[in-house]
Parts: sequence; C-alpha cells; structure tokens
Amino acid sequence: MRAFVFPGQGSQKVGMGVELAAASPVAREVFEEVDDALGQKLSAIMAEGPEDALTLTENAQPAIMANAIATLRVLEAEGGIRLADKADFVAGHSLGEYTALCAAGAFSLADTARLLKLRGQSMQAAVPVGVGAMAALLGADIEKASALAAAAAEGEVCTVANDNDPGQVVLSGHKGAIERAIALVKEHGIKRGVALPVSAPFHCPLMQPAADAMAEALAKTAPGALSVALFANVTADVVTDPTLVQKLLVEQVCGRVRWRESVIAMQAAGVSEFVELGGKVLGPMIGRTIKDVKITSVVTMGDIEALLKEI
Repeated sequence: MRAFVFPGQGSQKVGMGVELAAASPVAREVFEEVDDALGQKLSAIMAEGPEDALTLTENAQPAIMANAIATLRVLEAEGGIRLADKADFVAGHSLGEYTALCAAGAFSLADTARLLKLRGQSMQAAVPVGVGAMAALLGADIEKASALAAAAAEGEVCTVANDNDPGQVVLSGHKGAIERAIALVKEHGIKRGVALPVSAPFHCPLMQPAADAMAEALAKTAPGALSVALFANVTADVVTDPTLVQKLLVEQVCGRVRWRESVIAMQAAGVSEFVELGGKVLGPMIGRTIKDVKITSVVTMGDIEALLKEI
C-alpha cells in the first residue's frame, strides 16, 4: 500500500517551483490559479523572494501547498494517472493536511489557497510578536518532552506542538516558558533544545483565536468528499467523513501534530511505500520512525519521471 504525504511550514525556499514551472504548463497553471485566488503574485515571491516575504506565515503556507499540488498535477499529467488510483492514503504535516485534502479533492485549489492564507494570517495575529515561542528538542522522545514541558510551564503555556519522530519533538507556548524549557533540557536527559525562528507559537492553546477564525472559515468553505482516506494530525487515525475532517482541521490549530504516531499507524494499516510531494522534510522523519518501508521524495521533473517508472 502507498501513502502520499505533504510537507509543512519550514520547507519553503526561494526558487521553489521554478524548475517545474519552466518544464510544465500544468505547473504554471497551478501557480497562476493560486495567484488569482489570492489576488497577489505569490508565484513571484516563491521564485524570486525576498526570503523574508516568503517566510511570512501567510505566504509560506499557501506557497508550500501550491508547490506540492503543482508537483502532483505534473505527476498526474505526465503519467496519465490519478492520485486516487495510486494512493491508499494521504497525510500532511500541519498545513500539509490542507494540501493532502486538496490532493484528495476535498477542497478546490483556489479554496485551499484562500484557507491557508487566512490560516497564516490568523495564526500570526493570534499572539503578539515576542509573546510566544517554539523550540525543537533533539534527542527527546514524547515522554521526556512532555515532562520537560510540564516542568517549564510554571503557570504559563508550554506544551508539545509536534511529535515528529522518535528523536525530535517541538514545544510551543509562552516565550518565558520555552526559554525555561531550553535551559532545563539536560536535566531531563535531552541532548539539545533549539529556539525556532518562527513568528508565532503554533499548535498550542495560545492559538485559540486562530482556531475560532478557521472554524468560521471552514463553516463557509466546508470540505467535500475525499477520493483518498486521510490520516489526520490530531488523531493519528483514518478519517473519510467530511464533517469530521472539518472538525479536526479546527482542532488542529491548537492541537498536537501527531506525525510520529501517524506514520506508525499508516504502516500498521499496511503502508509499505511513502511518497513525499514537494519537499524532502517528511521522508527523513519517516525513516527515523519506522523501518522496512520505501520512502521517495519528489521535487524535480527528474524525481517525477523516476517515480512514474515505479508506480
């Protein structure tokens, strides 16, 4: 069985999508449709920068999605295939869950772009700059990370935001609590804590205003039927019901991204092959989490051509 997976924030870089757009009119159409939906030349920021503009959450989220969907559409066009015929499951990391749902036909490309633009804006606006922070814990499992978060909180928010793989967990919350957590890593048997260069504390209770905004937006732009079942971030379980998908997308804003558990659950469901579209971030996490699976990252035309020979 095969799962197609889609990367999250942090996978953006200036120049993304340029090669695909030059090689394929299908990719160009995706970027043009996203530009039109947003009323901005996001494709120009993706291609040329500046980097600080691309890194802005409200730009990074739709840009990463557009790049992954362009990769998928070129794959489908070049191979004369449909995702639904080649994938048993889809999944995505944080914003990548929206990409996965777009790939599975639950959202149109234009709606996905608009939802992610709003999601980025809402997450940025939820907490004043400097109030929140995030830190990656290296050499930490979920138990150690949870204990550290509890010890560092001291009445403030400090919680596990991303359980990425057996050796990498991300904390999110108030800046002071995150700084205390970084200072306490050695006492909790964790190799290192690194402050992340993010503009807001994602996937923690401080994001409630953004969750409220997404609940309102998703009530107006509800997901439709899925052509491929989704493994959801907040449950690490299969979901196909659009009403439940809508509920989980709202919960996901403040909830933990249970990526490690999702990967284990996908393997338990019979997945032996993972294909990451539009990035090379999730592949290594998957490889550190489970063994005896095939992992392919697809970014370039060459990657697409190689994959088509195998599927």
